[in-house]
Amino acid sequence: MVIKASRQGNFSKFLYGENEWNHFAIATALGCFVGFAFGGLVFVAYKLGLLYQLFHKTETQSPRHGGESVAEVLRAHGVKFVFTLVGGHISPILVACEKLGIRIVDTRHEATAVFAADAVARLSGTVGVAAVTAGPGLTNTVTAVKNAQMAESPLLLLGGAAATLLQGRGALQDIDQMSLFKPLCKFCASVRSVKDIAITVRKALAIAQSGTPGPVFIEFPIDTLYPFHLVSKEFGVKNPPKGIMGKVVTWYLHNHLKNLFAGAWETRDVSPLPVHIPQATDNQVQKCIELVSRAKKPVILLGSQATLPPTPTDDIRAALESLGIPCFLGGMSRGMLGRNSPLHIRQNRSDALKEADLVLLAGTVCDFRLSYGRVLNRRSRIIAVNRDKTQLLKNSDMFWKPTVAIQGDAGSFLLRLSKGLKGHTCPEDWPQSLKAGDVTKEKANRRKADEKTDRHLNPLSVLHRVDELMADDSIIVADGGDFVGSAAYIMRPRGPLRWLDPGAFGTLGVGGGFALGAKLCRPESEVRFFVFSCFETPSMTPVIALVGNDACWSQIAREQVPILGSNVACGLAFTDYHIVADGYGGKGTLIGREDEDKLDGIIKEAQKETRQGRATLLNVLIGKTNFREGSISV
Repeated sequence: MVIKASRQGNFSKFLYGENEWNHFAIATALGCFVGFAFGGLVFVAYKLGLLYQLFHKTETQSPRHGGESVAEVLRAHGVKFVFTLVGGHISPILVACEKLGIRIVDTRHEATAVFAADAVARLSGTVGVAAVTAGPGLTNTVTAVKNAQMAESPLLLLGGAAATLLQGRGALQDIDQMSLFKPLCKFCASVRSVKDIAITVRKALAIAQSGTPGPVFIEFPIDTLYPFHLVSKEFGVKNPPKGIMGKVVTWYLHNHLKNLFAGAWETRDVSPLPVHIPQATDNQVQKCIELVSRAKKPVILLGSQATLPPTPTDDIRAALESLGIPCFLGGMSRGMLGRNSPLHIRQNRSDALKEADLVLLAGTVCDFRLSYGRVLNRRSRIIAVNRDKTQLLKNSDMFWKPTVAIQGDAGSFLLRLSKGLKGHTCPEDWPQSLKAGDVTKEKANRRKADEKTDRHLNPLSVLHRVDELMADDSIIVADGGDFVGSAAYIMRPRGPLRWLDPGAFGTLGVGGGFALGAKLCRPESEVRFFVFSCFETPSMTPVIALVGNDACWSQIAREQVPILGSNVACGLAFTDYHIVADGYGGKGTLIGREDEDKLDGIIKEAQKETRQGRATLLNVLIGKTNFREGSISV
């Protein structure tokens, strides 16, 4: 390279002469310098937003604000409700949504707002939306967002934030919110200008529904939501530094303000982006068809994922009935086969799995709920279908191995499996034998419901009577431990998407929010929930709340007392929850042993009250029983 350069230099000297060569070299160097300087200036202008401002107008007189852009995108995506606890940071979003016909539902705690949005997502097949203010408003949602993540609910959380230039400078309620939510959400974004709002919200909504559904979070600094004339007042410097520094500061603030609003009100697409849902391949489906066709004792374990869009739950039910394979239903899939299906097996799951020669895990995960896979027979053929690869193979390196592992949608897979096995059905004696075991076990449990407790009412008896009187369109919300655990074995949802529980995270306190979201989604349905907390109960849309009041954390005490010899922190008081209900404008009723013969009438009266638009709370004093079913007991 040196030789070539030298030769080139000698040639130039020969061509131009010594002086001419010097002039040429200087001109070349100056040209390079000017080119680099110009490029640097262009880069600086780009970073400062000056180039964008040349082609996109800042409408300083416009009364519009960023909340309108949020509302337009939400409406275009079919969002009907936004749950919130109001705060000044997010007021423009709430006002704009209301003007466009989106119902704003205010709660008394931010977690309740997210729980309600979670319920809407599960029952409606759309994205649930919650909006909360900055700082503590957002930190209050963390448990609810984590619950939505583990339950795989598509949820959009809109959060306020300090102004763009004040973040990290000690502004009111200013914390690093992005770091807080990145481990909890599939997507996190902080809006930096008004023009970015529409595409950011569209992208978040698509990501929430794609692949394995889950929560997403968008942070809105307060100066991206309010109108230009209000934000500009906050950008004025009352006493700027004198001299060149003062001019620089003033120019920088003015330029930042223009960048916030440049091109803000240009027409933008607000329609939904494509949603990606993984599907099983034709080869995978064909292999499963062959495995199922050869099975003599197949079993299906259906999880919440099977209820996700785009496959209608009625189509999934028809596919399961066509297959004729006995099913154990968990999570949101409870009720998939109706109240008394011969294919729905509710008891003796461990025994059935030991005997089965093929197990289909349709959205079911081998976590603690399946003893990490240890309940599966190693000689069984196992087909696992799950949208999430991690959940699909969880603990497969230790306790079980899938014969076929499919990263895909469980609902559409069942439809394709049923179509491929048309004309084939499971041997009838297999589901019949499992159902016979079901009947025997439930008769034994019913005898326990007839036993008298030392004091108060037998909780099993109460649950059986509630189940018998429950309307066919009822939605059951489960919130709690002992009492709710028993309800899971006794209550029979009448159809698909009529059961709501926290999911794998086991969060206490979901009841009020879940019931609120459920009633709004299904206003014609009777919503009853078994509650841990009545904080939001009677102030919401009419529902029936049933409190199993045993004045104890019985599920904990049952293990703590014999193992550690102490009931510390487990004993509670027989609290008058019904009075709290009255105070919130609902109707509360205390039910004790003396009311046992009147229980049916009290339940029917509660149903009547809710039909007339009034929430009711039944505070049922219950005693202890010896009922036990795995890790769930009363």
